[in-house]
Parts: sequence; structure tokens; C-alpha cells
Amino acid sequence: MSGIGIGVIMFGILLVMLVLRLHIGITMFLVGAGGFLTMNGGDLSPFLNMLKNLAYARLSNYDLAVIPMFLLMGQFATHGGLSRALFRCVSSLVGHWRGGVAIASTGACAGFGAICGSSLATAATMGQVALPELKRYKYSGALATGALAAGGTLGILIPPSVPLVIYAVLTQESIGKLFMAAVLPGLIAMFGYMLVIRIIVTLKPEAGPAGPRVPFAEKLRSILNVFPVALIFMVVIIGIYGGWANPTEAASIGAAACGILAVVSGGMRLAGVKDSILGAAEATAMIFLVLLGADMLNTGLALTQMPAELANWVKDSGMSPLLVLTAVLVIYVFLGCVMDALAMILLTIPIFYPMIMGLEFWDLSQGEKSIWFGILVLMVVEIGLVHPPVGMNIYIINKAAKDVPLTETFKGVMPFLASDLMRIVLLLFFPVISLYLVRTFGG
Repeated sequence: MSGIGIGVIMFGILLVMLVLRLHIGITMFLVGAGGFLTMNGGDLSPFLNMLKNLAYARLSNYDLAVIPMFLLMGQFATHGGLSRALFRCVSSLVGHWRGGVAIASTGACAGFGAICGSSLATAATMGQVALPELKRYKYSGALATGALAAGGTLGILIPPSVPLVIYAVLTQESIGKLFMAAVLPGLIAMFGYMLVIRIIVTLKPEAGPAGPRVPFAEKLRSILNVFPVALIFMVVIIGIYGGWANPTEAASIGAAACGILAVVSGGMRLAGVKDSILGAAEATAMIFLVLLGADMLNTGLALTQMPAELANWVKDSGMSPLLVLTAVLVIYVFLGCVMDALAMILLTIPIFYPMIMGLEFWDLSQGEKSIWFGILVLMVVEIGLVHPPVGMNIYIINKAAKDVPLTETFKGVMPFLASDLMRIVLLLFFPVISLYLVRTFGG
């Protein structure tokens, strides 16, 4: 059998195992090992020699140290109650509008995402903080849970973003430039969700009643309470963009600052510190297991020559580059039905990246094309967090809501998915949105 045929069979087996809900890291490792052994005629010697270096070659990458640091920063923010301060601040400013508490939830999700880097953590944390307030003001179940599920995706859209770090490692791209490129699309996502909420409450005023107006003194107090959080974000992001700290150093500073702030503000005690460290360690171990599985799978696929052959076929097919890229983005949407964002990136980037880099788009340089494609991939994979049947954010929020039927939550998220689609089309045809800050400040 040809290498291409073996590669296709590997993907078929992989998808079947994922549908059976086997762990993605173990699944990729087993399929990759099977492909590697098949291509070498079952000879164990090359396989064992490769295994000796596989883990070290991947985990000795210094850039990966940024992942546990950002995860720890998010854990400290969660256990330290910083999410409540963010929500109260935004709610005090816009909570008296119709739909204002839902808008405040979206803004707080964006703010929390700026110090977290995880959509699931953002959705879970903000769900605990905002859902009681949304219920208290009698928001419809669909709007309350839909807004929070969609807002949770801002955890990976607003930098720092763990999936972007993984993309940077896989493609040898600059983490700082990718974070910079994600800022404007992330803000567009936030304002798009806020606009959706305003449209919903305009058409159905009963879905999002206005809250009480907050006195100016209380507004000022709430703004002062989040000032340290904003300062941490500015230090981390400006440190990376300004060049005086690499991403790992900036993330370490952010994690330490979040930990100190959480303790000093009284929101976290020794038990919270232990839980934060343990939570960050568990999440890091899971991510690194998936990384090792992806490396094994990609090694097996490389032997089949499937990625290179596919890239050459697309390049010589005469198809429009935009048609190829659109097909790739649609594939990501379908993959989101069976796997999470991190798994999608690890599985597909080694295949799709060479294909896209061999095509011409809008006269972009290779570096600009790499960054633009990374942001497009990030925007598309986050849709998997809020569309069936996986939709992890939906299940997290729905479980927290308890009295809202799952069907209502899925209905509530549909308008936000329409906003996602419009944003992706906008970024697809106007790469300058992603590249403006990179071109202006990235050097």
C-alpha cells in the first residue's frame, strides 16, 4: 500500500477513536506509532530509537515554559476573586442599560481572558460570578447562558492565548507578534458579542431588563479595584511587545503579580495557592501529553509523505487560494464537532500550514501570511467551543445554570455564532485587521 493510503487509513482510525471519546493525546500517539511501524515494516529498532528522543526534543523547547506560567496566572486570578472585581467594574458602568448585565459579563470575560488564556477557565469562572446577577435581574435563560458561553471564548481570543503559543511553537513563529495580531480581532469579537446582545434586547426587551443605576462613587471605587489587574495586563503585554521581556519572562512576572494581588486582596489563602498550583500542573500535564501524542502522529504522517503530497497537489490543482483556505476553515468547523481547539491545532497545522504557505494571498509576505493564518485558525477553532455536539463552553455554563434546558443554551448561542461568522469573513478579506499592529509596532 502507498504512503498516501496509509496516511488516509491513519486519519480514519483517528476519527473513529475520537468519536469513541478516547483521550486525544493517547489516540494520536497510538495512531502515529502504528503508522510509523507500518511504514518501517514492523521493525522496532527505528521506533525505539525515535522514542528515546521524542519527549526530550519537544519538552526541552524553552518557549513551552510560557504555558504553565499563563495557566498559573489564570488559576491565581480565578481563586483570588479577581473575576468578581472585573464583573462589578463593568456592571457598574453599563449595568443600567437594557441588556447591560449581559454586556458587562462579556466585557468581564474579555478582561479575565487577558490574564487567563483559557476559554474553559474563563467560561467556568465568569459563569459562577455573572449567572447569579443575570438571574436576579430576570434575564432570559437563553440570553444569559448564550452570552456567557460565547463570552468565554474570549479567553483564547484576547491575548495571552495558549492555542496561539502552541501555533507559534509548531510554526516557529513569534509568540509576541501573534499576540499583537490577536488584539484587534479579539476586541472586534468582544464588541460584536455586545452588539448581538443589544440587538436581542431591542427585539425582545423582556430578555434583558435594565439594572439599577450605580452611584458615581461606587463606579469610581469599582474602577480602582480593577486597576491592579489592568496594570498586570499592561506589564505583561507591553513587556512582550516592548521587547524588554520575552513571553516566558513576562508570563512569570504576571503569574507572580497575580498571586501576590490575590493574597493581598484577601481573596486567596494557602488552600487557594495549593489549588492554583495543582490546577496549573494538571492542565500543563494534559497539554504536554497532547503535544507528545501530536509529535508521534506527525512523525508517522511525515513518513507517509501525505502532508507534502497534499500541499503539492493543492498547489498544482489550479484552485483559487481563497477557495482552498475557505475549505480549510470549513474543515476546522467540522472538526470542532469531535475535538477541542488545542487538539485541532496540533493535528492539522503540520498538514495545512505548508499548504497555505505555498499559496499567494493579497501580496502578503511569508511572515505576514503565517501570522494571518494563525489568527484565522484561532478564530475558527474557538467556534468549536460553542457549537454542537461538543461545545464545551455550553456544557460548562449550562451545568452552572442548572434550571436552564440545554436546548435553550444552544438557541441562545446561535446569534453569537452569526457574529463569529461575520468576523471570520471580515478577517479573511481584510488581513490588515490582523496585521496592522504587527506592521506598526512589530518591526
